[in-house]
Amino acid sequence: MFKRLVEEIHSIKRRDPAARSTIEVLLCYPGLKAVLLHRVAHALWMWNWRITARILSGFSRFITGIEIHPGAKIGEHVFIDHGMGVVIGETATIGNNVTLYHGVTLGGTGADSGKRHPDIGNDVVIGAGAKVLGAITVGDGARVGANAVVVRNVAPGESVVGVPAHRIASAPPAFVAYGTSPDMPDPLEEEIIKLREEIRTLKAEISSRQTRFSAEP
Repeated sequence: MFKRLVEEIHSIKRRDPAARSTIEVLLCYPGLKAVLLHRVAHALWMWNWRITARILSGFSRFITGIEIHPGAKIGEHVFIDHGMGVVIGETATIGNNVTLYHGVTLGGTGADSGKRHPDIGNDVVIGAGAKVLGAITVGDGARVGANAVVVRNVAPGESVVGVPAHRIASAPPAFVAYGTSPDMPDPLEEEIIKLREEIRTLKAEISSRQTRFSAEP
């Protein structure tokens, strides 16, 4: 147990330059507290101590601002950075080495029972305010940009942004905070630039024809 805790703390220190010491992470990081309390709540949930598990998860939400349903499955070295407003639904699964920022929702899209929350692969980064909704899959190594709304599967290694989320690039091999970097190309922006150029060309052609037409006797 102690070894696992040390590994969790080291994984946070690798991803957050603001984490200056082990004791700081242990005492001051709500994401670590939320994950540790969830592991206990999830064990209680699996033992069918459902009410006790919900009470513990409610306590965790009260002290951390992070709401994780005890039925959710969370892998190793999951880092919830800042954390306030994070919501993780009952049937969500999260792989190893995943980073979630504040305001992230892993939610359902209806009142149906059964699988209704997303599956998040390994080494995924989900930026602040992003919403990943429904029984979809975000593949290993994917990046979800801040405030994106994801309602379709994201392939491994892809980066997505926007509402609804669309692919902008293959994810870089290194860790990228908040899921995006300024040098990632946006295909929608590139298409808009092309359309503007075409409109400019058409306007110039129309103006030229009007000038020729008015100059004719």
